[in-house]
Amino acid sequence: MSRRFAPLLALVCLPAWAWAQQATQDTTLPARPALKSNRWQEDWSPLLDPAMRSQPLDHLKAIALGPDAYLSLGVILRERLESNHASAFGVGREDDRYLLQRLQVHGDLRVGDHWQGFVQLEDARAYQKTSIGPADTNPLDLRMAFVAYTTPLRGGELKVRVGRQEFAFDLQRFVSLRDGPNVRQSFDAVWANYEHGPWRWIGFVSRPVQYAAGSDFDDTSNRHFAFDTVRVERQVLGTDELSLYYARYELDDASFLDAVGDERRDILDARFAGVQGALDWDLEAMGQRGRVGSASVHAWGMGGRIGYTFKDAALSPRIGMQVDAASGDRKADDGRLETFNPLFPNGSYFSLAGYTGYSNLLHIKPALTVHPDAAITLTGAIGLLWRQSTADAVYIQPDVPLAGTAGTGGRWTGAYLQLRTDWKLSPNLSTAVELVHYQVGNVIRNAGGSDSQYAGGELKFSW
Repeated sequence: MSRRFAPLLALVCLPAWAWAQQATQDTTLPARPALKSNRWQEDWSPLLDPAMRSQPLDHLKAIALGPDAYLSLGVILRERLESNHASAFGVGREDDRYLLQRLQVHGDLRVGDHWQGFVQLEDARAYQKTSIGPADTNPLDLRMAFVAYTTPLRGGELKVRVGRQEFAFDLQRFVSLRDGPNVRQSFDAVWANYEHGPWRWIGFVSRPVQYAAGSDFDDTSNRHFAFDTVRVERQVLGTDELSLYYARYELDDASFLDAVGDERRDILDARFAGVQGALDWDLEAMGQRGRVGSASVHAWGMGGRIGYTFKDAALSPRIGMQVDAASGDRKADDGRLETFNPLFPNGSYFSLAGYTGYSNLLHIKPALTVHPDAAITLTGAIGLLWRQSTADAVYIQPDVPLAGTAGTGGRWTGAYLQLRTDWKLSPNLSTAVELVHYQVGNVIRNAGGSDSQYAGGELKFSW
């Protein structure tokens, strides 16, 4: 292992106090509320009882504001050190070693059983990064600010949220929180969902937030970008889930290799996911129709993950297979655009390295996951990639065409090896290390690219 990766691996050195904290928690009290990725979904009302306050600053997790209201405060600090040799395969970019820092602070107000007000501020910085993108840095700004109302209705439950918020669907292939990159994705939206028995109906209209890094509190949403959706979900075969949604995606002045102009896509997505015994699966397919400028859009994407876990074996190994495909443009200047738009993809769906975008893609990825301990997850995977169409480019995250690859070379794009370790040191502290080696195919090499290595180490504190 090269010495340049030593600081990354140092992030997995375990603070003894964190492990001890997890091991010595008082088990005589009821379970504490769980920390979640969506902090607004946490319920800290049990800590209104002083007997439940077993950790420092617990009085700030549930501040009584009267007989029927309380305020909860929280913080997330994530530090990630990354080294990206030949970022974008070295095509137009240099080696990069940098620190990503993300600080989030929130306040969650609950009034009775119906009302919630949530505000979260975020400060995201990239230190010593040579090539900074829109998902790398965002000085102090408003991440979320919404009011929510929940009420029983005709035997079910209705929930409405209005304001700046985050939402994600399923494995976050196409609509995600974007937690992998440094700046998460939020939307100015009106959201409503109704749950009744095995059914759930969702509808929202939104303006994706546009991030600016010039000064504090300069993020905006505007009439030039819209994403609206109607979705229905149903539990089948027990707790397995079948879902279908229609979405309308509108972006002014969009630019693709074979089309430029206002983008209007009608989107239909279907998904079936579940677990039966040792077998788990997640299958999703999306079709897109519409126009970009004067070109008609005909695009599709699909993904599948299936795995089998040997629950009674040592280390509880899971053998998995992931298959993904997305259309690319088959002929230039024919008035027909077939490049798939991945919408708001999860930056870590393939890997944190960012070498693979969900456009013009054929991808096969076998993986093995083991658990040496309940708090430790080790994953090793090999990804094999081809282009769906040789007339279109090779794409890197999120949907950036690699210069010099469109219309030349064969389908084979390359292969990558991914190794990842996740360790939950305590309920409040976690760490992760990811290593990726990508061996490029001739289409990238002929465009001036080279084999690439990525290493990232992360330490995250949540309270």
